[in-house]
Amino acid sequence: MKKFINTPATLLEDSLDGFARAHAGLVRLGEERRFIARAALSPGKVGLVSGGGSGHEPMHAGFIGHGMLDAACPGQVFTSPTPDQIVAAIEAVDTGAGVLLVVKNYEGDVMNFEMAAEITGSPIATVVTDDDVAVEASTWSTGRRGVAGTLVVEKILGAAAEQGRPLAALKELGDAVNRRTRSMGVALTSCTVPAAGTPTFQIGEDEMEMGVGIHGEPGRRRVKLASADAIAEELVETVLKDLDPAPGAPCLLLVNGFGGTPMIELYLMVQAAGRILDRHGVKVARYLTGNYVTSLEMAGCSISLAALDEEWLPLWDAPVETATLRWGR
Repeated sequence: MKKFINTPATLLEDSLDGFARAHAGLVRLGEERRFIARAALSPGKVGLVSGGGSGHEPMHAGFIGHGMLDAACPGQVFTSPTPDQIVAAIEAVDTGAGVLLVVKNYEGDVMNFEMAAEITGSPIATVVTDDDVAVEASTWSTGRRGVAGTLVVEKILGAAAEQGRPLAALKELGDAVNRRTRSMGVALTSCTVPAAGTPTFQIGEDEMEMGVGIHGEPGRRRVKLASADAIAEELVETVLKDLDPAPGAPCLLLVNGFGGTPMIELYLMVQAAGRILDRHGVKVARYLTGNYVTSLEMAGCSISLAALDEEWLPLWDAPVETATLRWGR
């Protein structure tokens, strides 16, 4: 294992300290590093809190700022944050309008966020994301997994929260965006969790895992490596079949890297996916490409498609200023 670490035990705290140092004008690190929050909050605005296991950077810390999250709770690598972390984050960002929790559908995350919601005295609502169409249940989830589509939910909710929308309306919007967002991924290599020191799974040089999860969970099947066009064909066709967007509806195409795939290959996948969507008459109104919801150094990518509408497009386009996404300000 070759990684830039001091010890596996201090990896997360060292990384959080570096993140807070690099973005000191944007975020602040909570007491005992239990959460990361916006440096400046907007009084009377619903707070948006998310989180999950580390190792998926820039999710979620990289999405804290104007137009997205108010706080994020980082668990250890691929491990859910604890209820006390989540409670601390909720209390730190509740300025009087309540807090909306955005939770990826993994059993540990869902359980711990539910416990935190019961403990805190703040008004709470929760949106659970489950955009992964690859499998109906997996190693760590009951029902579909929440993956890269979570970013789409957080961005649209963040813009709506900046407009001053109330908690109940944001909950309704977040659930609606989640229902109209689908994702599927493929892994070419495994990743290595530092505490383990060995690859999460073994895969042949000529193999790929179709439908892999963001923690290296098994996908639909292990198959021989194929061309980029063939990979895109399976990912996009599976997503389209499940999403079934209305003809002519504006869509967002997110091609997300898992941490070990260079941009030259991700843009190749954008082109491959775009040709398939053109063939189906799907109108791609917005694109986002890059490593946003990663799995440490795993090589691979996911394709997400969100069927937006005329109300949601301005929310996607609305100004955002985070460590990772910045436009319109």
